[in-house]
Amino acid sequence: MARSRQNTLLPPVTLTADQQPRRIGVEVEFAGLPVETILAVLQDCYGGDVIKHNQFEYELVNSQLGTFLLELDAQQLKQLAQSYESGRADNPDTLLEDMSMELLSLAAEQFVPWEIVTSPITLEDLHRLDEMTRKLRQRGAKGTRESLRFAFGVHLNMELPALDAETILAYMRAYFCLYDWIVWKEDIDLVRRVTPYINHFPQAYIEKVIHLSYRPTLEQLIDDYLLANPTRNRSLDMLPLFMHLDAERVRRTITDKRVTARPTLHYRLPNCDIDNPNWSIDNIWREWLQVEWLASDAQQLDKLCRIFRLELQRLTRFMDNDWAEQCQHWLVDLDSQQ
Repeated sequence: MARSRQNTLLPPVTLTADQQPRRIGVEVEFAGLPVETILAVLQDCYGGDVIKHNQFEYELVNSQLGTFLLELDAQQLKQLAQSYESGRADNPDTLLEDMSMELLSLAAEQFVPWEIVTSPITLEDLHRLDEMTRKLRQRGAKGTRESLRFAFGVHLNMELPALDAETILAYMRAYFCLYDWIVWKEDIDLVRRVTPYINHFPQAYIEKVIHLSYRPTLEQLIDDYLLANPTRNRSLDMLPLFMHLDAERVRRTITDKRVTARPTLHYRLPNCDIDNPNWSIDNIWREWLQVEWLASDAQQLDKLCRIFRLELQRLTRFMDNDWAEQCQHWLVDLDSQQ
């Protein structure tokens, strides 16, 4: 069974530069349940009041963990539903249109995931989301491995301890060094691997970032990122963070309106295996915590960057799991750190 915890394992740095508790937002994609069941689970877990915006967008407000968004994750459907609701307000005699939207919703649920999006919550509250995923699983929620047409993930949006170039660079380096291990540990679903949404970074860019002589200013860090990665489709999407730090600079390259400013990393790699009883958000968080601990240990991170630069030159590295297995020697015993 999935690990059940009464508290959340914490990273080595739990406060922001403003001495506020670091927070995290979570997005969970899944299928297999009607909206009424999903909303009932959320209310059962956290209380709150439901607001229906349209057939594809709902909110749970005044809950124990703040506001939850529930939406069918397709921009075109949401725009259609918003237009429909606007027209419906002007014409209450819309029985045929009501039936059409209901049928569209039922059809869409076969291909488009429902997505639960939390408000930013404290790291200490993260473990409380496992109650939600457990109850959704009990009621029949399906994850990414259920069907070849599914490519469902869990996204973590973590605030950083600080927003200077040195801190951001440390997190990027730690993630690049441990990426192979995370993919191996997470066993990323094949369908998700072949979709563009979680593409990894170009090797030339990784080599640039992990070179210890690379000590960019914040402006240079953003410019170099945009030059090599002018897209949202990265397993660790830095665009929301860089938009928060310098929106004008980012908008010169990125015009996609879906890119919005947030003072967080946007970690998109993990599967949503919600129908697997051995899966939990805690498992995903434990994988990410290894990045947190490595990013906070400058000496160990420098050492690993040097070794990983050599590893990247090995021509057969994509044919085996050697680097992922090596990484296990540098992992932290998380339970002993608490």
